[in-house]
Amino acid sequence: MKSLVVIPARGGSKGIPRKNIKLLGEKPLIQYTIDAARDVFDDAEICVSTDDKEIKAVVESVGLKVPFLRPSTLATDTAGTYEVLLHALEYYESSGYRPDVLILLQPTSPFRKGRHIKEALKLFDNSCEMVVSVKETKSNPYYILREENENGWLVKSKEGNFKRRQDCPKVFELNGAIYIIKVEALRKKPIHEFTKVRKYEMDEVSSHDIDSKLDWKLAEILFND
Repeated sequence: MKSLVVIPARGGSKGIPRKNIKLLGEKPLIQYTIDAARDVFDDAEICVSTDDKEIKAVVESVGLKVPFLRPSTLATDTAGTYEVLLHALEYYESSGYRPDVLILLQPTSPFRKGRHIKEALKLFDNSCEMVVSVKETKSNPYYILREENENGWLVKSKEGNFKRRQDCPKVFELNGAIYIIKVEALRKKPIHEFTKVRKYEMDEVSSHDIDSKLDWKLAEILFND
């Protein structure tokens, strides 16, 4: 089974400027994901997809070649991950490398390690379209979450007669750390339309995703703990 790891790293970041190459501890944020990928895959199987020359230079300073700069049309706020993944696939296939499985690793998950990727890979087989990493959510729709109905009243997001949160069914949220995708399925539809999806559960710390300045502060605390 041939694999291709794609680490998408856009230059623009409004919440935290230059987030992907901002230092967390003594390393740029993106290096944590590169290091995790290198624990499992050869460099030739790892692709950092970026539109940014500075990100390219930082990645290559740790010895990983960046094979292309993605076009500006795939570097906007509205550009989708699906198109970015297809672009990377097309590049490698045009070079003669045809992967069966694509592993998407977002650089905003610095506490995801190589062992997590290995464990998730063990759950992947030909029967599923994707294995995706998750964590148990604290915002259980049977208990905490509410929606506003047509009359303007708050109602439960998901009906259920549970008096304690512990009695509710376990509900999971995607943590953004690992996506293991069958290439054949990806060609047919984007990942949000997949129906044969298997979960890989991670703990809360390993699942930490950096999207805001508060997330970054917490990452610094976790890193120094």
